[in-house]
Amino acid sequence: MAIISSKPQPPEPDDLSQSELFSDGISKKPSGKRIPPNGKLPDLSNAKQPLLEPEAKPEERSQQEERLRPRRLSEYIGQKDLKEVLDIAIQAAKVRQETLDHLLLYGPPGLGKTTLSLILAEEMGVGCKMTTAPALERPRDIAGLLLGLQPGDVLFIDEIHRLPKVTEEILYAAMEDFRLDVTLGKGSSARTRSIPLKHFTLVGATTRVGALTSPLRDRFGLIQRLRFYEIDELLQIVLRTAGILKMAVSDEGATEIARRSRGTPRIANRLLKRVRDYVQVKELGNLTEAIAAEALERYNIDPLGLDWTDRRLLTVMIENFNGGPVGLETIAAATGEDAQTIEEVYEPYLLQIGYLNRTPRGRIATAAAWKHLGYTPPDSQLSIL
Repeated sequence: MAIISSKPQPPEPDDLSQSELFSDGISKKPSGKRIPPNGKLPDLSNAKQPLLEPEAKPEERSQQEERLRPRRLSEYIGQKDLKEVLDIAIQAAKVRQETLDHLLLYGPPGLGKTTLSLILAEEMGVGCKMTTAPALERPRDIAGLLLGLQPGDVLFIDEIHRLPKVTEEILYAAMEDFRLDVTLGKGSSARTRSIPLKHFTLVGATTRVGALTSPLRDRFGLIQRLRFYEIDELLQIVLRTAGILKMAVSDEGATEIARRSRGTPRIANRLLKRVRDYVQVKELGNLTEAIAAEALERYNIDPLGLDWTDRRLLTVMIENFNGGPVGLETIAAATGEDAQTIEEVYEPYLLQIGYLNRTPRGRIATAAAWKHLGYTPPDSQLSIL
């Protein structure tokens, strides 16, 4: 199974031939980056990064990261209902000898949307081309990908809600009628030409399904949501990853990591790697519950998965504003964080575990948040809740 990733390319001259118009957009120009004489890039494994950020970092997209991904639907842990739906779709497509219907996956980042697209291609025995919506800036970018697809191939577009309008309109005919409409020439000499495409499966992934336009959303035959994982599912993922990384870990130690992973497999794998670093440097041997807790405390991650910023956010609300209600902009000013970052990164998990409420008057820290941080909620606060 071939995996091809498309990346944004620098602007090129407009006087291109037709063959160049539909190329895959891979630039032959120098990147401008300096490579050390030994040909090796510096090791960034110890670079400082937020451990609880569910978005994948560039340094994580490595061969080791690919080894952690399951290759078959039977190996995929969690998302039971979604797996059943996809299994039926795969078997039906094989019986009819057809391509899979277009699939839209949505949900929070880090839950396995990219992994599922690779699994679909593996199960169908076809290739998978991967790209992101911001990479498809010009019509030639998407045209090159579509013309390069083989029969049955899977085209995975991440963050599909960020597709440019022109690119999105090209996809309409490609998804529905498997044709590519192009305009040749300009002005009065312009003419439209339709190029037939091989039948393919488009897998779109998004964290904001509401941002998709109705015409694009309605062209997907399957629309499925990925949910957060339970602790027992994350436990299986941690144990599987530990086996691949050849780590000795107890069930209790894996459970401790799973408990602090915010219901997200990507975070669970990231925490396991950081704990592995701690165990190896300290030469502690097998990963037990106590060692896992000690290591994660060093990274300021508490038993519920809250990091320093989460606790700072709640502490400011409790100490400065008596738990709320308090406006978002006021919280941002008091904590020094960006309002959009608070709303999109920190608040979702705090709302999910019931530590924060949103009301017309502002945000409120719940009684559970007071108790978790060691405060006693006043009667007035309890009456508001």
